[in-house]
This record gives sequence, C-alpha cells and structure tokens, in this order.
Amino acid sequence: MSGEAAPEVIEVRGRIKWFDMAKGFGFVVPDNGLADVLLHVTVLRRDGYQTAPEGAQVVCQAQNRTRGLQVFRILSMDESTAVHPAQLPLARTHCVAESVGGFEIVVVKWFNRVKGFGFLTRGEGTEDIFVHMEILRRYGIADLKPGDSLLARFGNGPKGLMAAEVRALETRLPSAH
Repeated sequence: MSGEAAPEVIEVRGRIKWFDMAKGFGFVVPDNGLADVLLHVTVLRRDGYQTAPEGAQVVCQAQNRTRGLQVFRILSMDESTAVHPAQLPLARTHCVAESVGGFEIVVVKWFNRVKGFGFLTRGEGTEDIFVHMEILRRYGIADLKPGDSLLARFGNGPKGLMAAEVRALETRLPSAH
C-alpha cells in the first residue's frame, strides 16, 4: 500500500456556467462562493449526460487537482433552470461594445474556436470587426467558418470595432408567382 492519501472529495451544488462540447469541457459555478469547478466531457458522458446546458442546477462531487477543483462525479442535473444563451448576462466577456446602427451583412474573415474569437468584414477597404465566442453563444451560433455570412450589429471597442449582436442570415427562396 502506498502512503499517499486519496484526494478529498467534496460535494458541490451550483449551476453550469458554460459547457462547450467541441472543447470537451466547461465550468460549474458553486453556490457557496468557491472558485469555478472544471467539468470534463468524459465525466459528463460517463454519468449519463449528453450535454450540460448553461444555467442548469447541478449537484456533483469534486476533487482538488493541480489546477483547481474538478468534477469527479455528477450526482444530479436539473435542466429546468437552464437558460437560452441570449438570456444570460453580458458580463462574461472582458469588454462589450454598444451596437451603433442597424444590422449589416458581414462575412466571416476567420474564426478560431479554440482561441474563442475571430474577425468579420463588411468588404474590402472596411475595418475588421472583432467577434468573441461569447457573443456567438449568446445568439445561438455554435461555430463560424471563413466565408459564412451573418447579420451583425457592432460598435467601438477598446481596440476597434466589436460585434455586439449576431444573427444567422436567413436564406429565402424566391416565391413563385
């Protein structure tokens, strides 16, 4: 037998802050004020859950690891408290732009899901528009590819134009008369 003690397991009650299936992890915000707790997709799936919607109430067991608390086991998840991303507060990003004007058609110049941001353009000779992953999540868009078209409202941020709202561009077939 080794002399090492098993890591202490604590029960955590809280809500899902966010969870990204593509990245394979997310975070639980504990009700008792502890630091956010990492939730890995392998734990989620092992315990019978396919997703962890933002705002869902969760009861789990966590262990302190080298990088902080990590969910070890999900005991229960109440998805009735989950909210649509558009209903979440904006405070999760470092800075927020106030939109100026109406929606404009923009094209994705590039987007890096791992880094969590990218740039949109209104066309040659126009200033790039920074777009953060949290803005996309807020409006129900999971990912972007170069060349995708969107509707966006944007405004001035600390380093230039920033997207404040995004919408999928609806494509309508011409009506047959």
